[in-house]
Amino acid sequence: MSKKRILLVDDHEVVRIGLRSLLEHHPQFEVVGEVGTAREAIEQTTKMRPDIVLMDIRLPGASGIEACEEITRSFPETRVVMLTSYAEDEMLFSAIRAGASGYVLKQIGGDDLIRALESVGRGEALLDPAVTQRVIQEVRRAVKEEEASAFINLSQQEKHVLMLVSEGKTNREIAKTLFLGEGTVRNYVSSILSKLGVSNRAEAAAYAVEHNLKEYL
Repeated sequence: MSKKRILLVDDHEVVRIGLRSLLEHHPQFEVVGEVGTAREAIEQTTKMRPDIVLMDIRLPGASGIEACEEITRSFPETRVVMLTSYAEDEMLFSAIRAGASGYVLKQIGGDDLIRALESVGRGEALLDPAVTQRVIQEVRRAVKEEEASAFINLSQQEKHVLMLVSEGKTNREIAKTLFLGEGTVRNYVSSILSKLGVSNRAEAAAYAVEHNLKEYL
């Protein structure tokens, strides 16, 4: 098995020395360079084309996130693992958006870091367990926001009508349930179809189910 070539990026020399010492005890890795700034990280990646860049988020001048974005855009075959002392939500999501393949805290144990690098080297994505729950919560929040926005143009009454449409009820049945005139229900249904951009009741019903309308009534 060929060695994974790693570039170390941290503005603290003692951290780089510690990381190099750790990695040198594992024959599957080869440290091909170490630098202290984002600019140098980009330059050395361009020159050496490492398999993995292990990089601190906080660097003097441009941040590790900016370097990560440049590296992953220019050299998609190079994987970037962000290393940080703090589990900051904004930093975490910025790193993910920048294309980082991994995000680990400096408090991680040596064996865990090796396993993390091995996972990234196999092409897997990795998050430190300390921040995984935050990502799950953020994804769930984003999904909820997307679902809620699906009905943002509907009035509360229109949502109720749509819910009954999704249950397969006729206009007459909806009118009876909501104590409305049948003509009023027809108008509501027509308005709903227009607002959702669908052409018939079946499509409207499918839309309601897909976006979990029940949760917004």
